[in-house]
Amino acid sequence: MRGGRTHQRDADDACSIEVDDLPDGVIVTDDRGRVTAFNRAASRLTGIEPDAVVGKTFPDVLPFRDDDGRDWWKWLDAYGGLRTRSRQPECSLYLPGGNELLVAARFVRSPERSGDVARVVVTLRDAAARARLERSRADLVSTVAHELRSPLTSVKGFTATLLAKWGRFTDDQKRVMLETVNADADRVTRLITELLDVSRIESGRLQIHRQVVDVPARARKIIAGRVAAGERDDRFLLEVPGDLPEMWLDQDKVDQILGNLLENAVRHGRGTVTIVVEPVEWGVAVSVRDQGEGVAPELASRVFRQFWRGNGRRRGGTGLGLFIVKGLVEAHGGTISVQRAPGGGAEFRFTMPAGTPDFA
Repeated sequence: MRGGRTHQRDADDACSIEVDDLPDGVIVTDDRGRVTAFNRAASRLTGIEPDAVVGKTFPDVLPFRDDDGRDWWKWLDAYGGLRTRSRQPECSLYLPGGNELLVAARFVRSPERSGDVARVVVTLRDAAARARLERSRADLVSTVAHELRSPLTSVKGFTATLLAKWGRFTDDQKRVMLETVNADADRVTRLITELLDVSRIESGRLQIHRQVVDVPARARKIIAGRVAAGERDDRFLLEVPGDLPEMWLDQDKVDQILGNLLENAVRHGRGTVTIVVEPVEWGVAVSVRDQGEGVAPELASRVFRQFWRGNGRRRGGTGLGLFIVKGLVEAHGGTISVQRAPGGGAEFRFTMPAGTPDFA
């Protein structure tokens, strides 16, 4: 018997640990409405300690009200109503202090079909977090619509003009218009690529295909591309102090990271852009420094959010580049930060572990 109690206690402890590990608030009541479980997330969301809740009846300690002021637990009628009910859809409810939460309930019956309610499992979510997510999605839609409108208007205008009045233009005029159409098509393609990257990062579907990557060589390639596009050769400086370990990384994504950071340094900074690639204990660290205004310390935590464009000024781009860079670095198991460069300006520094071959 003693051993049986020990096993039961161990099982209860394991169950408690699992419930506490959940990101959403979870409250469990028994067949009489008394709270038997109240996880850490529920305590954080409600501001109520578990000791003040467990063992007491649900409506006495968690008097949720709807928009009309009705008692949620009363109209939920968890232990009455149709015996085929299995859940209550998520809805917005309020605690007495005005704290808004998204609350849903599931009824556990015994027997499972049409039995009495043995437990009620209530889940809580942060309504403010949901609202922020919805605002973020609305901002994304607005940004995409704005960024697409300009190049598509240009493409439509030039192609319609060429089709209607082809014979009236010289070859040089036609070439200028077609080059503009081509550039705007590239701009649309880049935007779509960024949106796909954002989607993969947020959904956890970003795949890393590892191979041996020479990071300084990739940096030289990106610099050469900037110079070929019209930047001065002396605008960039590459430093590689020390011997680097063999790095197993996704080459395309390393190019994307370096390209975005150099683009950011050129667009928002001034003076020489310095790229430093140096060994660290478990891989390499890459620093991209400019000589511009830098990033204020109070803004450092916002730099890698979606739509950040630096000091509130719109200088082109969607504001998704640094968000994508952070996602790509973290997908490799690395970290990235921004700080003041030794000579002033901003320094974006990311570290990458050496990694191992990916045979998957």
